[in-house]
Amino acid sequence: QVQLMESGGDLVQPGGSLTLSCVASLGTVSMNHAAWYRQVPGKQRELVARIDLFGRTTYSDSVKGRFTISRDNNKNIVFLRMNSLKSDDTAVYQCYNDDIKVWGQGTQVTVSS
Repeated sequence: QVQLMESGGDLVQPGGSLTLSCVASLGTVSMNHAAWYRQVPGKQRELVARIDLFGRTTYSDSVKGRFTISRDNNKNIVFLRMNSLKSDDTAVYQCYNDDIKVWGQGTQVTVSS
C-alpha cells in the first residue's frame, strides 16, 4: 500500500520558519490534489492548505499570508513553507493525498521559546 511520508517538523522559536515535505512511497504516485492538515490533542483536525491539479491553492484564515503550499511536479513532492510561526501553530501536521485517499502519519511542529 502506498504511504505518504512527511518530514521537516521541528522545534522552532516564535517568528521562525520551517518547511515541511510530503512524498509518496511510490514515486509514480501523483500529488495532483494534496493538502496539509494539522491537529492538536483534544481539538478537531484543521485544514491548513490545499493545492489542486492546476496549482490553485487555498488556505485557512489562520495561516493565510504566512504559509505557502507548493508542489514539485517532477518529484511528486508537496511542500508547506511556514513563516512567522506562532505558538498557536504547534500541532502535528499531516499530509493528505486526495487522488489516492491516503494520509501521512504526521510530523510534529512545536513553536516555543
